[in-house]
Amino acid sequence: MPWLQLKAHISPEYAETLEELLLNEGACAITLEDAHDDPVFEPERGTTPLWNHTVLTGLYDDLEGIHEMLGRVRDAWSMENPDDVCPEIEFEILEDRDWSREWMDGFEPIQMGKRLWVVPSWFDAPDKDAVNLLLDPGLAFGTGTHPTTSLCLNWLDSLALDDKLQGKRVLDVGCGSGILAIAALKLGANHAFGTDIDPQALQASRDNAERNGIDENEFSLCYPEQAPAVTYDIVLANILAGPLIELAAIIAGSVAPGGHIALSGILSHQANDIIDAYHACGLVMNEPTEREGWVRLDGYRPQPE
Repeated sequence: MPWLQLKAHISPEYAETLEELLLNEGACAITLEDAHDDPVFEPERGTTPLWNHTVLTGLYDDLEGIHEMLGRVRDAWSMENPDDVCPEIEFEILEDRDWSREWMDGFEPIQMGKRLWVVPSWFDAPDKDAVNLLLDPGLAFGTGTHPTTSLCLNWLDSLALDDKLQGKRVLDVGCGSGILAIAALKLGANHAFGTDIDPQALQASRDNAERNGIDENEFSLCYPEQAPAVTYDIVLANILAGPLIELAAIIAGSVAPGGHIALSGILSHQANDIIDAYHACGLVMNEPTEREGWVRLDGYRPQPE
């Protein structure tokens, strides 16, 4: 089924008004984007920050009467904002496509470190002798293409090369697609435990584990509140700076003496705050490893004297 898409460039103070008018006309979905592609990360709780130049897009499944509908929107706008002209609203017809799988065209096998490859499940592995992680993220975060994920995968590969992963227990906080936990298992870890607040992420992790020949005896999954109160040799948390700081005591507390930790989902300017939070929990944190403005923080818990 084709869709009708409306698009308007609008200043933030008027975005809510136009959004309401389009919803009143039957919009199936409204999205707000930055016209200049300036990201907004981790807004303050209870706020909805907008950019200085916003693009508002409305999606409709009714293709009839578009000109009449736009006339009603302009009339309603004039009644609510008599001193301001309604922004120009462009429209186009979008042919129906499998939108949920469009991203697959740009997702190809990626090498991480010396011997790890992340291979989309619909590709053949480029190197049959490598450690190949077959992945279909589904609706969960984590394909290896984002700097935060690739930073963690490269770290896991380096641990394996230094023989620091063989036979270890791993915790993946916010496991998403399961990519980090599964990579650790394929690189030599003995058991991985993944937690996530999103049921779709837990299902994606299960599916990807099965795709890689990993059973539930090797990879356990649950919601965070159901996680056992034990410590792990390797702890991974690729989430965001806010939750990493809020959960510092819990995440750091899950690192066993002599164990290692890697944190990501962190912008470079947020690194010092997170280092301080994890130092305060008894961990030794190394200098940040940066890629494209994102960083990985890794460290360890010293053995007791």
